[in-house]
Amino acid sequence: MRHMDWVKAVLFAGVAGVGLTIAGCGEGGEGPIVAPPPPPAEYADKHMPAGWWNDEKIIEEGREIFIGKKNIDVNCASCHGKDGKPVKAGARDFRVTERMKLYSDSVWFWRISEGVPNTKMKPWKSKLPEEDRWKVMAYERTFGLKGQEWDPTKNAWVPVGSAAPAAAGAAPAAPAEGGKDGAAAPAAPAGGAPAGGAPKATAGGGKK
Repeated sequence: MRHMDWVKAVLFAGVAGVGLTIAGCGEGGEGPIVAPPPPPAEYADKHMPAGWWNDEKIIEEGREIFIGKKNIDVNCASCHGKDGKPVKAGARDFRVTERMKLYSDSVWFWRISEGVPNTKMKPWKSKLPEEDRWKVMAYERTFGLKGQEWDPTKNAWVPVGSAAPAAAGAAPAAPAEGGKDGAAAPAAPAGGAPAGGAPKATAGGGKK
């Protein structure tokens, strides 16, 4: 009987070990579901450009970036999987709604831009312009938060179209022709007034 009890104990330990291994390859491998740290000041006020959460063209462009079709140096699917199921240990599983709903769009964008310390997640801001980072995020969101958008006023994910108007961020501005550092070049004053006149306020101006 003692020999049989020992055999059973060994078999039980083996089964338990396999179970832990399987859990480690799936959602359990990411650890407990806890809220991520808040983004640093430079990212705290960044939000998805208005209308992009539900723009199929933007989402498709994000998919092409995600699978490495648009930029051969960027292939998110090589870690996170083409269908959202991670293929490498430790990669964030975007399908886990309970975890991903704790990420604001600012935090998500920050992680894509700067990477995650002590993990294999690299910073991608040097490979992807700001617009492309928002696009790939719009696509990644479809795995676990499809049909949702982040509402900064409620600090929560809500059905697309229900966020407060003030929650929509402005689209990243491309450098205007003749401008510098992304600032629009001064418009020629009407009536041939001297160029040194007081500058006009521009729509959508302000600090990003």
